Amino acid sequence: MTEQNAPLAQLQAALPESGLFAGKTWRFSPQAFPLTDALHAELLSLGERLWAFQRACNDLYALSASGRQPAWVAELLDRGKPPELVEFSRAKAFRNQVPQVLRPDVILTEDGFVLSELDSVPGGIGLTAWLNATYAEAGAEVLGGASGMLEGFAGIAPGGDILISREADTYRPEMEWVASRTGHRVCAAEGYGARTDKRREVYRFFELFDLENIPEVASLQSAALQGELTVTPPFKPYLEEKLWFALFWIRPLRSYWRRALTDRNFLALQKVIPKSWVLDPQPLPPHAELPGLGIHDFSELGDFSQKERELVIKASGFSELAWGARSVVIGSDEPQISWKTSVFQALKAFPKQPHILQRFHKARLFQHTVYDPVSGDVHPFPCRVRLCPYYFSPQNQPKLAGALATLCPPDKKILHGMKDAVLVPASIASTGWTRAGGPLS
Repeated sequence: MTEQNAPLAQLQAALPESGLFAGKTWRFSPQAFPLTDALHAELLSLGERLWAFQRACNDLYALSASGRQPAWVAELLDRGKPPELVEFSRAKAFRNQVPQVLRPDVILTEDGFVLSELDSVPGGIGLTAWLNATYAEAGAEVLGGASGMLEGFAGIAPGGDILISREADTYRPEMEWVASRTGHRVCAAEGYGARTDKRREVYRFFELFDLENIPEVASLQSAALQGELTVTPPFKPYLEEKLWFALFWIRPLRSYWRRALTDRNFLALQKVIPKSWVLDPQPLPPHAELPGLGIHDFSELGDFSQKERELVIKASGFSELAWGARSVVIGSDEPQISWKTSVFQALKAFPKQPHILQRFHKARLFQHTVYDPVSGDVHPFPCRVRLCPYYFSPQNQPKLAGALATLCPPDKKILHGMKDAVLVPASIASTGWTRAGGPLS
């Protein structure tokens, strides 16, 4: 074994026998993803701003549902949800509860970065914790430190149960690895409500659209309502909608956002939340125009040229299609007829499954190093990068515990975990590699 191959052998030897994602693989690199001081500082500030945004979303929904803000906000966010879940989510006992972990998807561009999504039931917690611990042992100065992710997760549901549904089984190995180090217990969500040994703290690691496949969920919800246990993230489907990015840009709500967020946070978030629209088919007055698009009706999007189609369509939430990039359509990548069909289908689905439209921001090109999976040799790897910083807020004080960098081949526009991607932790060291054409900043 050569010295060059030693880090790869160390990574492979440290990987749990059962893996971290069921049936999923990725590529290794000898290096963590290096952040500049400026980018590190931006990520630290981003956590506080997103925490303020999440609380403002929670308050806006409650105010809308009670008639103190426009009723259409809650009506829009409740579309497609079972009435009993909507009623439960509005219970006074949960009024101020918000998710205690947030993970934005941060796309690094030529002009800085933008957020493509904000996830409050994120995968990758165990993977990032393992990467941080493993790369730190090899000498990397990883963001959050070797144990930051484990400490962050332990704080939001100390010694509690992690509930995973069959639909989320892909992530069971990584959460079992976490549980083995934090004192948690991994349990099947399907039968948890009937258990007599339920713990006081419960971490919900399944999507709310999956509730119909969890027969004992009513018992779990009843225990939460009576204060017998605490469930995080709370049963609030409206907080798990991508629609919030579109609501952030709606002019009639601007005064609310500025007041709820403060001008400083509002202006900072305007720089990183991409322009977004709710794909709502209802007609406008004859003299009106959709802001920022120059059209009167969303159906006109179907006739946009390829250059005009630097846009993304995605399902908002409460669907198996709303996560893992399953519903994402990038207009400039699609033939005209396919794009037009996607626009039509999204508008048709609006009554029960709202979709959003977003400006597409192209990720800039970097170069990293990667191990050849056969020879173990190191070679350059041109890539585009998605950063996923994890913020834990057990005491309403968000803390950046670590960040996962997903390095994808340059021909990929949808950046997510895939067998050709390189997954590494972020490092706070600003030296190492550079992007094609210059340093990372």
